[in-house]
Amino acid sequence: MPFLVLVLVAAAVGIGLLARGLVTSTVTGTATAMSDGTTPENVLADGAVRVGDDDAEVTVRVVMDLQCPACQKFEEANGSVLADVVRDGSAAVEYSVITFLDSMSETEYSSRAGNASFCVANSGLDNYQSWLSEMFVQQPVEGGEGLPDSTLIDIAESAGYTDSAVAECIINRQFDSYLRTKTDQVLRSGVTGTPTVYVNGAEVTDRRALMAPGGLASVIAAAR
Repeated sequence: MPFLVLVLVAAAVGIGLLARGLVTSTVTGTATAMSDGTTPENVLADGAVRVGDDDAEVTVRVVMDLQCPACQKFEEANGSVLADVVRDGSAAVEYSVITFLDSMSETEYSSRAGNASFCVANSGLDNYQSWLSEMFVQQPVEGGEGLPDSTLIDIAESAGYTDSAVAECIINRQFDSYLRTKTDQVLRSGVTGTPTVYVNGAEVTDRRALMAPGGLASVIAAAR
């Protein structure tokens, strides 16, 4: 696959929301495959991790990069909302984790964290949202070394992913090629920034719904 050149608009503190009143700058980089393209279990054909009932009336899709500061803010504001709607069965959530922010760390943290997402999903989905929440709690600042693999393993284990295969997957970057292929597909579909959020296929563009505490709850309720 040819190198994928990403040209995305980013918030001043990192990648953010497009055309929503934020100060923006341009981020460029390349995505290159590093592993054998193994496909993880428990993911949709497009690479999203779906958590919740198959027949849920509402589907929320969140496109994110785990190095993205605006994604961290979204998780802080709405992570509990998404956990609640999955728990009560009123909605399912599809997490589309992509990678294009490797240039924002010294150790390719974006892709290592994205690979870890598939490692834990491959092991099971019951603890996925708890794992994701802690990943954002411990999100490293941009421009630094990023979290080491040992910390990624610790986060996975603390969320309940204690199988040694998960640790091996993180260290070996087992799903790196798969992650980059799915990133390419997501970006080619028209996604131009993160977080990008959809409720029943309609993009949520209201800033308060995305970033105010619990803001997404009313959007989900209106879609029922």
